Amino acid sequence: MKKFFQEIKADIKFKSAGPGQKLTESVGEKAPKEKPKQQALRQPRQGPTDEAQMAAAAALARLEQKQPKARGPTSQDSIRNQVRKELRAEATVSGNQEAPGTNTVPEPKEEGSAHLAVPGVYFTCPLTGAILRKDQRDARIREAILSHFSTDPVAASIMKIHTFNKDRDRVKLGVDTIAKYLDNIHLHPEEEKYRKIKLQNKVFQERINCLEGTHEFFEAIGFQKALLPVPDQEGPEEFYVLSEEALAQLQSLERHKEQLLHAEPVRATLARQCRVFRPSPLASQFDLPADFFNLTAEEIKREQRLRSEAVERLSVLRTKAMREREEQREMRKYTYTVLRVRFPDGCLLQGTFYARERVAALYGFVREALQNDWLPFELLASGGQKLSEDENLAFNECGLVPSALLTFSWDAAVLEDIKAAGAKPDTSILKPELLSAIEKLS
Repeated sequence: MKKFFQEIKADIKFKSAGPGQKLTESVGEKAPKEKPKQQALRQPRQGPTDEAQMAAAAALARLEQKQPKARGPTSQDSIRNQVRKELRAEATVSGNQEAPGTNTVPEPKEEGSAHLAVPGVYFTCPLTGAILRKDQRDARIREAILSHFSTDPVAASIMKIHTFNKDRDRVKLGVDTIAKYLDNIHLHPEEEKYRKIKLQNKVFQERINCLEGTHEFFEAIGFQKALLPVPDQEGPEEFYVLSEEALAQLQSLERHKEQLLHAEPVRATLARQCRVFRPSPLASQFDLPADFFNLTAEEIKREQRLRSEAVERLSVLRTKAMREREEQREMRKYTYTVLRVRFPDGCLLQGTFYARERVAALYGFVREALQNDWLPFELLASGGQKLSEDENLAFNECGLVPSALLTFSWDAAVLEDIKAAGAKPDTSILKPELLSAIEKLS
């Protein structure tokens, strides 16, 4: 501390001296233009006086009273530098030499490893029931929809409209316009003008022609293309004209319209990959594949923004509520989660879920695995926290991502009935077909 105040005093004296002066000279004296050849060695600095030492000791005592001994960085620049160093260290450990904050994803783990909790993220095609990998689901669903045209062209065209076009607002506008065309035909079947749709019409071009599947839909419900003359125009133009057979079945047109209005995009459903393991001390250890950590372009941009915000957050004080919100936001970056439920006999039931799914989905998954699915039960998270089936919380809001181990517990009334009947509460309660395929957790 003594040396610290000596350096401060020397720095102040140096600045007040001005250019071209020595520290040992007074302010008014001018320094010589040239240094003497036989310049004496620099004399050591004079130590502080007794009064200065007493003042320094008092200042040091005040600082120690006001500030804790162990302190972090005291300026925003030093905080930023510290965070950058930590991020560089993380990038070096993961084998990534890029600068912190760049678009990086973890290295994928070896697929098919016996130590992985799940081999990957898989989906079920709702049309064919086939199990699809994450990277092939869109292409396989497209193939399934296109192949459906041979059996039900109306349903296939509706699925194409809602699935192949990603802009939901544009889809809704086009579907509403088609419904208006069909309403006019249903309300005025005798009016010929409502049975014809001009393809070069501005509304048709802007709202309908730009959507995939709309032309297939018109043709599937009975419209046919035809060149018709247009008044005050030299050449004919192309129209969709409703056939007489379709006009005679107005109820079918109304039904097709309702199907079009209420249809949803065809999406592959997440495969639960239900597995049952024997009792194991490794129940809380999860080795997840790369599918659980690969980020989309939007997610990578969000991660970069969050890293930048983390630097700023370290320089300000945060309340407990602010910290809890930040922890929840950190959990939301995961898309999937693997959950295990430990039963009274020690067996483990495992399933894959979306991180944004509700707790009720886990209760339903467990109930389907029980021999007596009507008996009430409870699920406890780590620390004994009870997860209520009726509570509208997502897994990422409960901290159950990207993996978690929960405990199955009988409802208090059920447990009393089990004991009164002389049965053991730790007997196996899973379905026999699940126990027949039980695995060893490695």
